[in-house]
Amino acid sequence: MKKISLIGAGNIGTILAYSISRKNLGDIVLIDKVDGLAAGKCLDLSQSLAVDGIDLSIKGTDDISYIKNSDVIIITAGIPRKPGMSRDDLIETNFKVMQSIGEAIKKYSPKSFVICVTNPLDAMVWSLKKISGIKKNMILGMAGILDSARFKFFLSELLKISVSNIDTMVLGGHGDTMVPLLDYTTISGIPLNKYVELNKIDKKIIEKIVDRTRNGGGEIVSLMKNSSAFFSPAVSAIEMLESYLKNQKKILPCSVYLDGEYGISGLCVGVPVSIGANGIEKIIELNLTNTQQSQFKQSVMAVDELIKKCKKLLV
Repeated sequence: MKKISLIGAGNIGTILAYSISRKNLGDIVLIDKVDGLAAGKCLDLSQSLAVDGIDLSIKGTDDISYIKNSDVIIITAGIPRKPGMSRDDLIETNFKVMQSIGEAIKKYSPKSFVICVTNPLDAMVWSLKKISGIKKNMILGMAGILDSARFKFFLSELLKISVSNIDTMVLGGHGDTMVPLLDYTTISGIPLNKYVELNKIDKKIIEKIVDRTRNGGGEIVSLMKNSSAFFSPAVSAIEMLESYLKNQKKILPCSVYLDGEYGISGLCVGVPVSIGANGIEKIIELNLTNTQQSQFKQSVMAVDELIKKCKKLLV
């Protein structure tokens, strides 16, 4: 069995542990600094496996050294947003968390495949890579899958069609400057712009859906007050995990370290990648329109500002 370590036993970490156990993807180590939290949740989860006849090891602990020799590490630790906060407001606190985790990965499990879910996502992925020394093909952040899923859901509600008929992709930083790609969005193979034209749908409504996607996380935070999204981020991370463990080679939008792709070097930004047994096996460079290039550049600049703050915190 593969060893999958989950750092952070909050809502996302808990759902990840449950989903991984039900899919029988590997043995689980759940880690949280709160004494007894991870251990209690794992004891409960372990007992639930008997109902479904699933045999695997689930360990809960507050000792991060238990990540030793993990095949995969998924990081959800850090403080969540509260109403009125942007993802960027979390940077100093969550950087310190990533610094501690990055040092632990370097010491105990430097060959793991690492998935980061903590916000501000792109800056945290960059920080983890820098601190841990993980190779660029073995570390990435979960964002674009979630953002794309939100865009698909909002479109399905508007168009009154199944989400399974919609293919789309959202690139750029995981924040208010993310770039939903209308030109790469299709409805059962029909380009979205053509579908809108054929069905006489007001393009302004589509623009509102784009804005709602960019603020999708904030909408959930404003409703729940003391929590942020957890079901959809967990499911999105599972898709990345499965593509790696099962060598599925799915093409998924993820935050990855760019080294010349899209004309960007030294930053982590959301772009489409193929994930297989060797980690990030290919970064796919799309042809963007002038408008999309301008929006993507703006998003990259926003990510760059956050990473500059992380560089100062490294000193």
